Amino acid sequence: MILKGSQRAGANNLSTHLMNDKDNDHVNVYELRGFMSNDLHGSLSEIHAISKGTKCSQFMFSLSLSPPKDATANEDDFVKAIEQAELKLGLDHQPRAIVFHEKEGRRHAHVVWSRINTDSMTAINLPHFKRKLNDLARDLYLEHGWQLPDGFKHGHGKNPLNFTLAEWQQAKRLKIDPREIKQDFAEAWQRSDGIKAFSNAMAEKGYYLAKGDRRGFVAINIQGEVFSVPKWIGIKTKEVKEKFGNPDSLQSVVETTDKIKNLVKDKLVTFTHDVDQKHSDDFKPLMLQKQDMITLHKQERKVTKNGQQKRWNAEHQTRMQRLNTGFRGLWDKISGASGKIKKQNALEATKYIKRDQIQRDRLVFAQIKDRQKLQKEVEALRRKHSLNRTLLAREINQTIQISELNGQRDQSQSRRIPRSHQRSFP
Repeated sequence: MILKGSQRAGANNLSTHLMNDKDNDHVNVYELRGFMSNDLHGSLSEIHAISKGTKCSQFMFSLSLSPPKDATANEDDFVKAIEQAELKLGLDHQPRAIVFHEKEGRRHAHVVWSRINTDSMTAINLPHFKRKLNDLARDLYLEHGWQLPDGFKHGHGKNPLNFTLAEWQQAKRLKIDPREIKQDFAEAWQRSDGIKAFSNAMAEKGYYLAKGDRRGFVAINIQGEVFSVPKWIGIKTKEVKEKFGNPDSLQSVVETTDKIKNLVKDKLVTFTHDVDQKHSDDFKPLMLQKQDMITLHKQERKVTKNGQQKRWNAEHQTRMQRLNTGFRGLWDKISGASGKIKKQNALEATKYIKRDQIQRDRLVFAQIKDRQKLQKEVEALRRKHSLNRTLLAREINQTIQISELNGQRDQSQSRRIPRSHQRSFP
């Protein structure tokens, strides 16, 4: 599992985020340990209230656990990983909350521990927690037989498709996956041996090179969004200048933006919006199907939960009836019969708890399988939309090139016209 942890404050914001059922298909508060409250918001508020008696500002430790994309983990797998993590971090016996999320046919978990030791009223120190979590994550991959990510293989391997929050937000405004943008820039960089080849390769993808305000290389798309070339390729500015030279030969951002506005016809720009609108329309039936599926799955889980609770109550009543009361109960205690019955009851309770957990896992796995089938359709539609955008960018680029050639031809013809035939102005 991928384990991502952080020390943090903001109890109210965190509880709101973890209970967000708009961005998640299912949200399940699995456990609240060591709290007076019986809901997540109240539990995290308790941690905050206790921290007021200390100087600790980051009074919680938050951890997310995500299995590989094609793997499924049951409740036991998550709980065991959580307990291993809290032992490594020194958070055992601390109050904790466990929340399961399901989204796009995948299940992951979030855990929040209190860092405040109520005996000493001090914050538990968590030295090197990132290294400890990485070590544990690697062990979990090996334990479950999952294929190790490159980062775990090489210890410090960096995924070239990583992107910062700023890059994500910029791509989100354009309704484009930031990984797609990274790939476009990286592919153009790899297949180019100079600035002209790179400029042509980027133009095929709908980006036009310009000189940035700080004399750096930037690319501008047809919507006027500016992208730092080194940043999106994932290299240093020095490397770009060594390969392409000085950016002074390029037009400025303003000049390039004006050029794009003048060359791209209004009709072609609207095509981009048409593609996005068609994509949105195509998505609607799938989103309705997704919502119906979520509603059905929630109903199935509710029926299972109520059925398990009803069965548990009946079984508990049966176990309690085995214990005699009054004089016979006293005699059972003296003779030792009562102890044997209690031991039998405890073994049965443990067995039935495990049975109910297996039943819940089976239901969740079956529902995840249904959700994954739908998600494949969603991802296929996304790939289709991405291809449509690429083809549209190529068409726009061809139109721009034709416009540029026409403009150059007009200028050449005007230079050949005799001065006596040129129109004069007062």
